Amino acid sequence: MICISVTPASRTLAPADLLNASRHGDLIELCLDHFINEPNPGALLRTVDKPILVSCRSPQQGGAWKGTEQQRVQLLREAIVAEPEYVELDLEIAGSIPRYGRTKRVISYTTPNRALPRVDEVFERCQKADADVVKFTSLTEDLDQAWPLLAAVAQPRDLPIVGLGIGKAGLTFSLLGRKYSSPWIYAALEKGMEAFPAQPTIWQLREDYRTGEIGNKTHFLGIVGRGIGENIAARVLNTAFEEMGRPIRCLPLLPGDLRRFPMMLEKLGINGIVVAPDWSDDLTELSEHGDELVRRSGRVDTLMKASSGRKAVCTTFDAIRMTGEQVLGSTDWSGRGAVLVLGDSLMAQGAAWWFSSQGAAVSLASMSDNQAAGAAKVAGVRHIPWNSIYDTRIDTVVLADHGMPCGMGSKELNPAVIRERQTIVDLTSGLEESPYAEESRLRGARYLDPTTVFVNQLQIQFRTLTGRDLPPGAFQKGLASD
Repeated sequence: MICISVTPASRTLAPADLLNASRHGDLIELCLDHFINEPNPGALLRTVDKPILVSCRSPQQGGAWKGTEQQRVQLLREAIVAEPEYVELDLEIAGSIPRYGRTKRVISYTTPNRALPRVDEVFERCQKADADVVKFTSLTEDLDQAWPLLAAVAQPRDLPIVGLGIGKAGLTFSLLGRKYSSPWIYAALEKGMEAFPAQPTIWQLREDYRTGEIGNKTHFLGIVGRGIGENIAARVLNTAFEEMGRPIRCLPLLPGDLRRFPMMLEKLGINGIVVAPDWSDDLTELSEHGDELVRRSGRVDTLMKASSGRKAVCTTFDAIRMTGEQVLGSTDWSGRGAVLVLGDSLMAQGAAWWFSSQGAAVSLASMSDNQAAGAAKVAGVRHIPWNSIYDTRIDTVVLADHGMPCGMGSKELNPAVIRERQTIVDLTSGLEESPYAEESRLRGARYLDPTTVFVNQLQIQFRTLTGRDLPPGAFQKGLASD
């Protein structure tokens, strides 16, 4: 089941919120702590015919209650008299509110600012507080913090457990909770109506991550990312797996301690990972083997389990080559003319090495001449001083360092380096266009759009992991509602 949290502040508008939630959820959580004036729980419960879970959380439990603790307890007692399907009672007050009628008791334990501690001990206390369901809520900013919460839900126990992750990895926990048969997972009706920060919406769960298709036989493909690239990749790949009839769905992953991450992947049964362009952190230590470009660029964008350990692959430059062929109409564009790589990161070194391996005459420069000289030496290309880049004949400019600032300041790259008929490869901003896109168009340069690179790269990643091409129309169908 999906439980939609409703957080109305107005008694007048609350019935409309409940009605909207009833059209999309299996269970509705009515959060009484957000009301400006004291609500009438009995009247609200009669608004819809879907089962309702009533809660009223204090600020210590991550709620918005502004009254006294006595008033909160009294409001919950009044709500129970109206006999909702469930009432949520935090462990601290559960003993002061007796069971009443047919209402089931969800005894909750919340740590909104830290990971979940002492799961077994807390579970036993909740059980003794006459629980029908035990609920754990904790901070889940990455997979490390989500792990105790996940372990609590996945382990068979005498009472059912539900959980809610607060933070960026809360979505990950929700999808895994679905696989491990948690009685319900939580969702907001829409953005701006979340009960907790970063709570996923019902649309995100259903459309991006296909929660209705996730069960205990589902296998997950991990997606590491931080934004729109992760969401789009999930929608497209989930559409592809559905068309192929494969019980595989995408699971967003935010690594914490990389030393623990492989163990977590193993326990979750995740054999493959796609890394979205908006992720720039180094993941090379996750693999026992990597291709030449991984070693040269420090970029892992595909990770798969092999017989001899995890293998890392960098598909970024194959995607760039494909995009260039589409834009320029030439199959050998990457090996012709003079290429200037701007940056001194591992990615800059990898880009310089790759273009050189294609046959281009490559130079490398960065704002730090010393660091650029070292990077050029490692890549086996020519170094030119930073103050000479505007006087050098260039056919292709590679903006290689993530976050490279565009502007006229002393610590910025002056866009005057971009000229008419040049080809611009932009690696500075992941999936979204950077300021260099508009500068390229204004100056008559040919800009390799990151969105097109992303589309090509996702196709290569899918083929690398599955040995098959993305089904025709996967992008259009996956993004049809955008």
